[in-house]
Amino acid sequence: VQLQACGGGLVQAGGSLRLSCAASGRTFSRYTIGWFRQAPGKEREFVTTIRGGSNAIYYADSVKGRFTISRDNAKNTIYLQMNSLKPEDTAVYYCAATLTAILSTIRQSTAYNHWGQGTLVTVSS
Repeated sequence: VQLQACGGGLVQAGGSLRLSCAASGRTFSRYTIGWFRQAPGKEREFVTTIRGGSNAIYYADSVKGRFTISRDNAKNTIYLQMNSLKPEDTAVYYCAATLTAILSTIRQSTAYNHWGQGTLVTVSS
């Protein structure tokens, strides 16, 4: 599967953005799709993921209640709605996919073997 993320931009603190991750392939609904982010000088970190099949959703504590992940299998697209953005949300956001996610590793970037190119989100204070 090939992934392409878009929707990043510059927004003021408290504002909102919606990221999209478009995927190729006919088995999209089976993939677990996650969002990760990497701020300058920091390691890539887990944001949220939605499992293939069950559509179970998991969030990092830092975004719970502010971010919402959803999927539209008819459009082969994953969305990340980000509300109440904070300056510390500034990062390059990546979507990633895997067919073999298990609960114990679903928050780890190494569990995902397909990655999009990233989209920059900048939140000004």
